[in-house]
Amino acid sequence: NQETALKSLGNEGLFLFSSLDTDKDLYISPEEFKPIAEKLTGVTPVSDFEEEETLDPNGETLSIVAKFQPLLLETMTKSKDGFLGISHVALSGLRNWTAPATPVSVMSAKQFKAFLPPKNKLELGDPWWIIPSELNIFTGYLSNNRFKPSGGKNAEILIHKLLSMFHPRPFVKTRFAPQGAVACVQAISEFYYLIALRIHAEFQLNEPPDFPFWFSPAQFTGHIVLSRDSSHVREFKLFVPNKRSLNVDMEWLYGASESSSMEVDIGYLPQMELESSGPSIPSVIHDENGNVLDSRDPAGEPVQFVFEEIRWQQEMSWEEAAQKLEVAMYPFKKVSYLPFTQAFERAKAEKKLVHSILLWGALDDQSWPGSGRTLRETVLESSPVLALLNESFVSSWSLVKELEELQARRQDKFSSQLAALHLEKYNFPVEMMICLPNGTVIHHINANYFLDITSMKPEEVESSIFSFSSNFEDPSTATYLQFLKEGLQRAKPFLQT
Repeated sequence: NQETALKSLGNEGLFLFSSLDTDKDLYISPEEFKPIAEKLTGVTPVSDFEEEETLDPNGETLSIVAKFQPLLLETMTKSKDGFLGISHVALSGLRNWTAPATPVSVMSAKQFKAFLPPKNKLELGDPWWIIPSELNIFTGYLSNNRFKPSGGKNAEILIHKLLSMFHPRPFVKTRFAPQGAVACVQAISEFYYLIALRIHAEFQLNEPPDFPFWFSPAQFTGHIVLSRDSSHVREFKLFVPNKRSLNVDMEWLYGASESSSMEVDIGYLPQMELESSGPSIPSVIHDENGNVLDSRDPAGEPVQFVFEEIRWQQEMSWEEAAQKLEVAMYPFKKVSYLPFTQAFERAKAEKKLVHSILLWGALDDQSWPGSGRTLRETVLESSPVLALLNESFVSSWSLVKELEELQARRQDKFSSQLAALHLEKYNFPVEMMICLPNGTVIHHINANYFLDITSMKPEEVESSIFSFSSNFEDPSTATYLQFLKEGLQRAKPFLQT
């Protein structure tokens, strides 16, 4: 039937049909045809996420402002218009997204109740899942062939509404792990919590009949200052970090099925930020007898209100809180990964080796779900590997683009030379290296080769360097341990001098 449909409809026609045929029965029901009907008529129903809530009409409200600067197309590595056959149409959803969909939104303070900590998570830095991740290396990932997110409740509704200010099609549940949102208490006062946030989400930039185009920011991070009863929001900020040279992953299909070819690229997004314009305020102020003291006037002028200063009784730094959230999302970060040059300085001081990973995209966020994702979800978070790395190595990971920039800085000879030694050994997409404190690479292996040999049967592996050990059932863990131990063995003559 699929072959007949392909002959009758052609590649693009079958893709459009398949994107509508959600139950895959090769029949378009009236319900499945609704997205096309809505596109043709211009009448769009309320999203499943936009469920009406019973809110106090006299409750406090706050204005959320969206700030957005579009992706810098020149930072895309390989997919500029006309290059490698990338058509203008393929990038149209990206090119046309130049401003936030909703620059300002007025929201109820009570809606942010979803960010309050559970009663058993009131210790500083103790993370909890606002939206749990439902994916892992064993469950695989969600379909690429989708245009509309499924409905949600509570925190999912809130986060969907917030992210919809940027673009009308956010997906609160990402295709790849780790999904969801995590938080921890950063500070506590008598009446308030300062809560640190980290959210993984992505956007679908295209609509049928165009093929899907996925836009996955590295992460959304930020904080909220919220009263314990959630009646008042003092501050709120959520943003995509922009300190690294690349912070967005993009993937788009070129065919009518899940197995169709996919193009992948990464780029830099200067600004994607939500921030409250001020504290939440009531529409009416009553005295202790219930009499109205002040109210919002017909022109919309806010109630004049004086806010008390918050005195934190317990608090931790933003850096500490962010690290707690990062480890919750990525268990492999139980090992500290230092900045590139700092790792070599630490290794020299402690007389250790550097375990360095050089890759095209980021290792610890959602801006590149390639082979680095497989590594961080398997060997890099396994207990034996974590133990050996903590005991005998200083770890670091770096973007290729950043080391290329570092190599070009001839005035910093030491750092430039370190970068050059790394780049000399690098092969796309990820290279794992064991280095001396002076930057000499004494052992290295490419991630694709590593994943290939660990998927083979033990008897099929010829190299004695990466032979399997009977001490571990997992061949990936055994092979990575062998790689690390071989590096330690090769380094002995150098470290003893």
